[in-house]
Amino acid sequence: DSRVMRGLLHRVQIVAPTDSTVLILGESGTGKELVASSIHRNSRRKHHPFIKLNCATIPPDLLESELFGHEKGAFTGATARKPGKFELSHGGTIFLDEIGDMPLGLQAKILRVIQEKEFDRVGGTRTVKVDVRIICATNKDLLQMVDKGTFREDLFYRINVFSLQLPALRDRKEDIPLLVDNFLAQTSPEISVSSSALQMLIGYG
Repeated sequence: DSRVMRGLLHRVQIVAPTDSTVLILGESGTGKELVASSIHRNSRRKHHPFIKLNCATIPPDLLESELFGHEKGAFTGATARKPGKFELSHGGTIFLDEIGDMPLGLQAKILRVIQEKEFDRVGGTRTVKVDVRIICATNKDLLQMVDKGTFREDLFYRINVFSLQLPALRDRKEDIPLLVDNFLAQTSPEISVSSSALQMLIGYG
């Protein structure tokens, strides 16, 4: 209920019904995935898939296959055709978390999907058309990465159509009592927090 969160939620309400690409910025743990999910639930695509992929948790040599799928025999172990996350999210929304960790070579292929709405499966010869809304998130400074040459400038401007900056909890401490009440309401048996303990939580960090 803090002022900064009310402002953020208002911006979410503005962008959700559109088809704009959204870039969510914020430290780890600020709720970027929750915001992405909220955008999808309040969009025209809400009855279609919401597919999530964390670019930092997939090994670079497997990430392309995860994103675009592969054909049978494309590499050792590819015993059948497998659709990728973009194909699975057709008609809906794909959430690319930690896009700042994506290798440069793949960034060019993501740019193609945004611009041309098409891609090729790994080992494939047929172009796959896709209709998907893209939401990206990162805890990194992408502009600084652009300056260093580790993130494509053209991709940055393609994903930064509408940006949302998520505040850390230390910057909205007035929300802490509400969060505490919410968590305690889910406990059984009921637990209470003393006023001194609550003040310690508010003062932490």
